[in-house]
Formats: sequence, C-alpha cells, structure tokens
Amino acid sequence: MNYILFDGPARNALLPFTFTRPVADILVGIMTIRQKWEMRLGSTTTTITEEYLSEKFPMVEMEENVMINASFLPNSDLVEMVTNLEINQAIFQGDDVIAFHTHENQQEVDFETYEIIEFQGECIRIEHTCDIFSKNAAAIKEDFELLTEERKSQPIPRSVNTIAPENIFIEEGAKLEFVTLNATNGPIYIGKNTEIMEGSVIRGPFALCEGAIVKMMAKIYGATTIGPYSKIGGEVNNAVLFAHSNKGHDGFLGNSVLGEWCNIGADSNTSNLKNNYEEVKLWNYETESFEKTGLQFCGLMMGDHSKCGINTMFNTGTVVGVSANIFGAGFPRNFVPSFSWGGAAGITVYMTRKAFETARLVMSRRNIEFDEKEAAILQHVFDETKIWRKE
Repeated sequence: MNYILFDGPARNALLPFTFTRPVADILVGIMTIRQKWEMRLGSTTTTITEEYLSEKFPMVEMEENVMINASFLPNSDLVEMVTNLEINQAIFQGDDVIAFHTHENQQEVDFETYEIIEFQGECIRIEHTCDIFSKNAAAIKEDFELLTEERKSQPIPRSVNTIAPENIFIEEGAKLEFVTLNATNGPIYIGKNTEIMEGSVIRGPFALCEGAIVKMMAKIYGATTIGPYSKIGGEVNNAVLFAHSNKGHDGFLGNSVLGEWCNIGADSNTSNLKNNYEEVKLWNYETESFEKTGLQFCGLMMGDHSKCGINTMFNTGTVVGVSANIFGAGFPRNFVPSFSWGGAAGITVYMTRKAFETARLVMSRRNIEFDEKEAAILQHVFDETKIWRKE
C-alpha cells in the first residue's frame, strides 16, 4: 500500500514551522511525525503539502493510496485501523478526518459516499505550535517504548549517577561521564553518537537525538527534546529543538520550540511566565492577531534559520518567523516577522542576499549544501511574509 501524509487544516496553526516543512516533518518526542508513521507502518511515505514545498517534499501517487492526516500521531490501535482501510473507507474522529483510502482514477473525494469508521481511541494530535512542547512528554514516552522494545541499552558508564536506570536507554556511540540522569518522571533516551559533557544534570522525559551534544554543567528539565546534531547548554525546561540548532551557552529556555538552523546567543533568556500569571497569548498568522493559548507557561516559538545575539531577552509568548536576526538591548516585540533584522530599537528588512549567504555558511559547517530547493523555499517565505514587515 502507498501511504501519503497530508498537511490538513493544522498547517496554518503550526506556522512559522510549516513555512519551511510539511506538518509531517515536525519533530515531537524522539522522532518526526513522518518517522513515527513510517516505523509503525513499515513503509516509506510521501507528502501532500504546499506547492512551493513539493519539490523538496514530493508526493508519489500509485494505483491505490491511503491518505493520512499528519497532525495525528500514530499508535498501535490507529495504525491497525489505517492498514486495514479498504477502498471508499475513511477514519474520522468526530468531524476530523484521520485517514482515507483513494485510488488513482478518483477525480474527487466525497466523504458522503464513503463508509465512515469512527476512531474511538486516544492519540496525540499536534494542532498548534504550543502542542509541540506541551505534548512532548507523552510523545517521548510513546517513542521510547517503540524504539526500545525488545532491545538492550548500552551499559551506563560507572561514573554516571542515575535514578530509575530502568527508564534510561543509551544507543551505540554515545559518550557521557560524570553526569546525573533522573528518569523518575519519564524516560531518558540518549541517541547514537551523542555526547553529554561532565556536570550536566538531566530529568526525564528527555530525548537527545543522534549526534546532539549537551554542554558542560547544563541543567535540563523534562519534557525536552534536543534534535539531531543540535547543541544545548545552560538551563532548559520543556523545550524542543529541531535539527542543527544551538543554544550552547548559559541562559534560560523554557516552554519553547526552535526550528532548524537556529542559534541562541550566550546569556539570552526567554520568559515563559507573565508577571501577572495570566494566560499567555501567541501571534496567530491566520487571524493576524494574538490568540489565547490556554497555557500559563509559554516561551519562544522560533522559525528556521533565525538567530539572536548575546544577552537577548524574549518576552513571554514570543513568535519569531523564519530567517530573522535579532540583537540589541531591550525586549523585541512579541511577534517578529520573517526576514527581520534588529530588535527593540527598531527592525529593518533582512534581505535575502545576506540571509542566504549566512544560511550557506552555517549549513556548510555541517557539510550540508544550501541548494536551489532551499533557496526557493526561503524566497517564497520572504515574499509571503512581506505583509508583516515594514518595508
């Protein structure tokens, strides 16, 4: 069977992260949503997404296809229902479609002609940016069980101080000495070829993905995920870093999400709680206004390729778009549009020529090419987000 993941209505609510990727490629837990589905299905997947993303994330359609709403995270019950779908059958949860079966010659999908199967179980769903960190604990636990089932962890080094070691799994090539791991409140997963430097103290749920590094004396509270080849230091609480992003120095990052290729300058801090303890509001790209999150704790949402200088201070509930460069004294606005250059003292346009040059240099340090596909995606984001910049 051919499986295709589609963005669905969650795409707009997950900006700025979905400016540069489909919903399926959001990291939550230990793996991206796509990786979760592919591992459970035992099959590769392709994507229905925005046209400007389709060259990098193409769709492959075959004679028979099962379309899956990527905002739903798979579990064993849901996967069993999806794999058993037949032509003209669809799985719904309430008014929301989870998956449906199509064939190549089908001109349109009319669910009134489908047999509707109601999913009665529970599953994690990522519908808003803050879901990425607020549902990360549950996602780590599910991924941990899936990845470690019937497998044996590498031995825990003798110098490592552990609490609840039965909830700790170490992959091959990981390096860690003289650190403290407390897995009482959730599992700790240490991926391949990672490193946790001396003096670090980590509480689960925690995921350190392949090639990632925890710097010396880091203090990390769950539920936190450090994406592949990212670096983390200082104090971190309930944050998710996508691949190739760095917060390598002292400073606090809490209840936050960083996209790919982000960098947080030394001694920068995010506020994750308002002084009056009120509910946090976040910028909503769809309504072009600040909307209530239902959360008391919410920090920074930062899109791909964005960076901040040393000693940057972010207000509670700040949204930073793609390829922004923030620096200077004072608090930047709670919404910083994509391709912005500056800070509290004023913002100008970060022109694509300079932004692309920086992206090329940053990616080349990791032996990854900034190619025409990447440039075309960022150029589209630059054009699409012009309405929010003062040019």
